[in-house]
Amino acid sequence: MAKKYVIIGGSAGSFQSITEILSELPKNYEQSVFLCLHRLKHVRTGFVEALSIKSKLSISEPVDKEYLRQGQVYLAPANYHMYFELGNLFSLSTETAVNHSRPSIDLSFESAAYLFKDKLTAVLLSGANRDGAYGMKMVNQYGGTTIIQDPEECQVKTMTTAAAAITKIDHILTLKEIINHLKKLQ
Repeated sequence: MAKKYVIIGGSAGSFQSITEILSELPKNYEQSVFLCLHRLKHVRTGFVEALSIKSKLSISEPVDKEYLRQGQVYLAPANYHMYFELGNLFSLSTETAVNHSRPSIDLSFESAAYLFKDKLTAVLLSGANRDGAYGMKMVNQYGGTTIIQDPEECQVKTMTTAAAAITKIDHILTLKEIINHLKKLQ
């Protein structure tokens, strides 16, 4: 079955990896790409613009109840949890932080796993806390594909090693290998 949705989570040390991934994805990339990144909650502008400099794909922050589109990159807004609803809608929330984070990678990954099941590819990059580990477990349970950045390559490997400790990870890849894998989803 074709993978139609890609969700990527990261924290400390992941910004450079995200920009490299986005710079390599082709303009005609058909998958929806969701980014759930830990970021400063009071800085509301500049992040999309910084990511857009190298990306060939359009990047935006979704609004509550927006329909998602294929071939678009969506960045979880600062200080909001990003969920996915039936009917391919976004749902944003200001509920309590999870793993000291809002947006929470765990919540976004779990929501995407439940909705997209085997059509989902989840990628977890460098990060300094355990956010994302439980989400990867849920992606695995719902039949999605799980990928972590090789912990030896991560600037901070806490996030990726935590995920590998609690669930079976389908692929442990370098950044270049992650990019090649995502490009093959076309």
